[in-house]
Amino acid sequence: MPDSLPIPNDTWRQNHLGHWLRLALERFDARVLELMAHHPGVPLGLSNLAERGQVGAAHIHITRHLAVEGLRLTDLAQRAGMSKQAMGTLVTQCEAWGMVTRKDDPADARARQVQFTAIGLAWLGAYREAVAQAEDELRQAVSAEVATVVALGLEAYSGR
Repeated sequence: MPDSLPIPNDTWRQNHLGHWLRLALERFDARVLELMAHHPGVPLGLSNLAERGQVGAAHIHITRHLAVEGLRLTDLAQRAGMSKQAMGTLVTQCEAWGMVTRKDDPADARARQVQFTAIGLAWLGAYREAVAQAEDELRQAVSAEVATVVALGLEAYSGR
C-alpha cells in the first residue's frame, strides 16, 4: 500500500453491537462465576476451582445446555454450538470434577448419556441463583426499563 493513502478511520471495528454483546457476555459470565465461587451451595472443590479460574465460560456451556434428565454428547454439543470433540473435552473435565457422569442411554444400548451428578445439580442450583443475581445487578446498572428493552430485543434478534 502506498504511503500517500490516508489511513481510514477504523474505530467501527470496536464500536458495533457485536463487539458490545461479546464484552457484555464476558462480563456477565465472569460475574456469574465469581458469585458461584462464593456460593454456599457449591461444593468446596468446585468453589475452589471457580475461585482459581479453572472453571470458565466454556464449562458454563454444560451448565447452560445439559438437560436435567441428561443428553447424548452429540445433542449437548449441538445445543451449545460446539463440536462433539470440544464438548467431549469439557465433559471429561466436568466428569473428573464430579459434576457429570456418563451412563448408558436407556433408549439406545449403543449410546451413552451425560447426566448431572448430585454435585452437578448443586452447581446447577447455584448457577440459577448466580444468574438471577447478575441479572438484578445488570438491571440496577442500566435501569429496569433498559434491561427489559435489551432482553426483548436480543430475544427477537436471536430468533428464539
